[in-house]
Amino acid sequence: MTRSSPSSRDVCSLAPQRFPVVVVGAGPAGLTVGSILRAAGVECLVLEAESREFIERRPRAGVIEEGAVRGLERRGLAQNLLERAELHSACEFRFDGERYRFPYQELTGSHHWIYPQPLLVTDLVRAYADVRGGQIRFGVRDVRLHGVDGDRPSVSYTCPETGGRQVVECSFVAGCDGARGATRAALPPERTRVARHDYGIGWLALLAEAPPAGDSVLFGCHPDGFAGQMPRSPEVTRYYLQCPPGADPADWPHERVWTELRRRLGAAGAPPPVEGRLTEKRVLDMHDYVTEPMVFGRLFLAGDAAHLVAPIAAKGMNLALHDAFLLGDALAARLTAGDDSGLAGYSQACLRRVWDYQEFSQWLSELYHGTASGEPFRAGTTLARLRRLFTSRAAAAAFAEQYLGTAATY
Repeated sequence: MTRSSPSSRDVCSLAPQRFPVVVVGAGPAGLTVGSILRAAGVECLVLEAESREFIERRPRAGVIEEGAVRGLERRGLAQNLLERAELHSACEFRFDGERYRFPYQELTGSHHWIYPQPLLVTDLVRAYADVRGGQIRFGVRDVRLHGVDGDRPSVSYTCPETGGRQVVECSFVAGCDGARGATRAALPPERTRVARHDYGIGWLALLAEAPPAGDSVLFGCHPDGFAGQMPRSPEVTRYYLQCPPGADPADWPHERVWTELRRRLGAAGAPPPVEGRLTEKRVLDMHDYVTEPMVFGRLFLAGDAAHLVAPIAAKGMNLALHDAFLLGDALAARLTAGDDSGLAGYSQACLRRVWDYQEFSQWLSELYHGTASGEPFRAGTTLARLRRLFTSRAAAAAFAEQYLGTAATY
């Protein structure tokens, strides 16, 4: 059986191969779908353009909703996460020179889990390939989909070892390869609607070898622009700084970064950010998109292949996992019991949550960025909205429910 480091002969035979499901993309969504299928006794093949080492180190999100953790736990995929993740019960807003702690666990009984995505991906690769015996092929190139609108789809790719083309026949394709992947590109434009929203702002995303200043996520709503602190571990912190879209990271040298973080996160009695070496610095242009439907024939999209929510609300990985739970369970039901109901309702079920999270992301964007808009009226209404979170229990409870995703079930 092919494992995570198979030989070229095992991986790239000349004759077409067949699997009930081909999963394109070995991110959280693809690996979760694969693990659910393997647990149900369904054979599948995961195709990934990068190496195992790369996906296990790629810096990405780290905030996981409790519902997503419970979904992983029910499917036997959360052991390391439950043992190692940090629990966060509150966040902190800073505006008008003051700090305001928001204790969302007191309002909802729920909390966030902080577990960097590379650690989750490492766990999921091990569960799928090493524990459950799932087949995975790394480093594949030029993935193409064929006949997904018929009864006999297939996926072809270039084998990295031999340079030859390999064809894999299947019954279903799970597209989990992100916004620029082959599966999203395979959707016919005349039968697909893509709704897009651009915020007109950028975030300078930073990863610092430094402990976080304080024990929680920080949101700095400042006239000079938003700043955010997202702890990743006791030694590593993710920071964000609002900047113009398309800005050049080279225009943000070390000293400028830390000066802006100290200013925008500054508040009475608050310790300043702990300065450290910056190991990542890139600009993210804030935008969202939603693809409808998330299904075309035998192709089912999940995660960023179907929708992107800007990191404003830290929902992207959670949406990907939600998709994967629904898709993995639906494919397993179809292939083991002939039950088509999950697949028939998959797109609609996913999109309800997607649009709910997109709306919250837009609302939260105004909260983060309104004070830096340069418009006095907009800045004033933003400050009113911020103050309401700390003077109205009803407003606070509504925000906490959306922030934590507690209104939805997995």
